[in-house]
Amino acid sequence: MSASIKTLASETNSVLILLPKSPYFDQVAAGLSLGLVLEKEKETQVFCPTPMTVEFNRLVGVDKVAGELGNKNLKISFTDYDANNIERVSYDVDGSECRLTVIPKPDFAPPQKDQVSLSFSGVSSDLVIMIGGANETHFPILSSPEFSKAKLVHIGVHDLALASKQEFVSLSRPGSSISEVVGRIIAEDYKDKLDRDVASNLLTGLHEGSKNFSSQYVSSDTFKLASELMTAGGRRNIKEPLPGLTPPHPAEAEIEKEPTPPWSRLKPSKGTSIS
Repeated sequence: MSASIKTLASETNSVLILLPKSPYFDQVAAGLSLGLVLEKEKETQVFCPTPMTVEFNRLVGVDKVAGELGNKNLKISFTDYDANNIERVSYDVDGSECRLTVIPKPDFAPPQKDQVSLSFSGVSSDLVIMIGGANETHFPILSSPEFSKAKLVHIGVHDLALASKQEFVSLSRPGSSISEVVGRIIAEDYKDKLDRDVASNLLTGLHEGSKNFSSQYVSSDTFKLASELMTAGGRRNIKEPLPGLTPPHPAEAEIEKEPTPPWSRLKPSKGTSIS
């Protein structure tokens, strides 16, 4: 049986979706759509090494894109507090409750509540899905040893070339956009989870990635998918054009009248007849 996202995800506990560095709108739309679907069954995180920009605010779930990896280990740090003031740190377990105690040196105050910072580190995901990209420069995080045991999967419209020779499963296929490729995968494996939010993200990504369906890679399958997404409640969240730069719709354009023949403007002179 050929590999699919559904079979691969069924064998894992958590999924990490990697967006490439400085991603295109289409790539973010595809990654978020897949994340919205998978999070209904698995612990799922979407990560991007570069910050999300304002243009991505049209997509559902963009606020969930993480800029830092880590969900395995809890880290406790103290902001603006000199670590040399600490005598020791101890812990004890009372029933099911774990307590950490920070003991300062004599004559030094302990860290204050507003100085306590919590964060996570380490990657616990055993399935990593790369969206788009061409090589490892688009996914610099792959060089981390934490990914050595994770199963890697790539989804795109072109094959991925990794100089490190890391093994990965390729689910890439031709299409007008990565949103189209991901849309087909979801339609095949997770059709029951294709809700309005997922459909809207995919439809908007499809519009942007295919340049409003004008790309040479647009096919009948592209329009078929768009129809299915609209049937599922999807709406295109199109970026508003700049004022004054939008050409008039053909139906609203004024039809130029035919020029009046010059002889129709001639007035007969007195005593002259025109037959």
